Amino acid sequence: MKRTAISCALALGTIMTSAFTPAYAGSGPIKVVLAEEADLLEPCMATRSNIGRIIMENVSETLTELDVRSNNGVMPRLAERWEQNADGSWRFHLRQGVKFSDGSGFDAKDVKHSFDRIMSDKNACESRRYFGGMKVTPSIVDDYTIDFKADPVQPILPLLMTLVTIVPEETPLEFIREPVGTGPYKLTNWTPGQQIVLSGRDDYWGTKPEVTQATYLFRADPAVRAAMVQAGEADLSPSISQLDATNPKTDFSYLDSETVYLRLDHNIAPLNDVRVRRALNLAIDRQAFLGTLVPESAVLATAIVPPTTLGWNKDVKVFPFDPDGAKKLLEQAKADGVKVDTPITVIARSANFPNVTEIMEAIQQQLQDVGFKVDLKFVEVAEHERYYSKPFAKDRGPQIVAAMHDNSKGDPSFSMFFKYASEGTQSGFSDPKVDDLIKRASAAVGDERANLWSELIAYLHDDVVADVLLFHMVGFARVSERLDFKPTIATNSMLQLSEIKIK
Repeated sequence: MKRTAISCALALGTIMTSAFTPAYAGSGPIKVVLAEEADLLEPCMATRSNIGRIIMENVSETLTELDVRSNNGVMPRLAERWEQNADGSWRFHLRQGVKFSDGSGFDAKDVKHSFDRIMSDKNACESRRYFGGMKVTPSIVDDYTIDFKADPVQPILPLLMTLVTIVPEETPLEFIREPVGTGPYKLTNWTPGQQIVLSGRDDYWGTKPEVTQATYLFRADPAVRAAMVQAGEADLSPSISQLDATNPKTDFSYLDSETVYLRLDHNIAPLNDVRVRRALNLAIDRQAFLGTLVPESAVLATAIVPPTTLGWNKDVKVFPFDPDGAKKLLEQAKADGVKVDTPITVIARSANFPNVTEIMEAIQQQLQDVGFKVDLKFVEVAEHERYYSKPFAKDRGPQIVAAMHDNSKGDPSFSMFFKYASEGTQSGFSDPKVDDLIKRASAAVGDERANLWSELIAYLHDDVVADVLLFHMVGFARVSERLDFKPTIATNSMLQLSEIKIK
């Protein structure tokens, strides 16, 4: 079946992201320098930022994608259109004439296998966590039509499908090393510790990007990354520090969907006492970080999702800096037999964001100033995941995990279940009211959905004191003058090469 003019226009609109294409546009290779190396290039792990910014929508595509550049909502990608059936399920009509990078054709069997693979217990796919609290069943209608039925009914299922990367039906359930996808690029070189190279595909179904090849380099120091772009050794660094963002011709700030926070494990004393969790929050001078180690335009956090998210609760207030109040709470807890002087380990991810070392050392000192005994431990991304996600080690002591959480999708459902539900893969506690609010909000629509999320945000912050929320971040990127590219809220987690134009 030939694509209609409307289908072609939709496909083109999905890929074109600049407001204009300069008359002097060209094509060629580029070099991108990142802070963290990818430990995997597994498609179902592309929701993790160090993997997604390389392969998401470059090598591995999804049925739908969220247009954050032009605010057009959920747009077609491998699905040309979709509608909700009378029973609440969703029907997706797939694009025809698409091939994977191995030459095999794309159809509904690949979509079903990709989803079943994500949900399989034979791997640890990160994108599975976004479907927690629901049962989703894919069923093939014909070669290019597939239904997804969710229980409870999911009104935002097309948005959830922006996280399901599509692989060939033949892909094993276990993790793979070299991704095979339908995207405009394929993996042509991966030399661990040195570089990853993606090369353009001549048989890509969509518009051919101007970037013909992308070489990814990895440098932990943000100053080094900025200097490499300035010296012409790289063309783009999507993350540099504010201190290095000194050239208005090449350096751009952008709204970041990342929230920096400390995940608390309520299961282990003394963190199982709410007074101790409040004391942790009161001990930190969040405001002092703004304009120093954290960009001045960053926003102090009261939720795990940024203020642009549905259900944002403006009435929830940031914990004040009150070291005396923190000391009193610890004294009260100690008088009741809580062992508040038990050493607590704070685990942070190396090179997770600019100034992470200095920020975490300052927080360690502030916690020690009010009486906490705190050890600080830095680990690489793969080891960090073992502390961050279940199953947690049974012999662990009290732990706090420093992390960043990305939610650029505009709805709390991409955060709340796996962060806070009793069965959530990164949840550090169990609370029946939290579970109920998440279940009801996920199935609701309109004002009811927003109100339930708002109620949950307040309850987590004020009553549960679920964690220590710190900052909604602002990112800074350095872009070579030979490129036409502006970062967006999604840049830190997904860097689509097709959005980059070459002068």
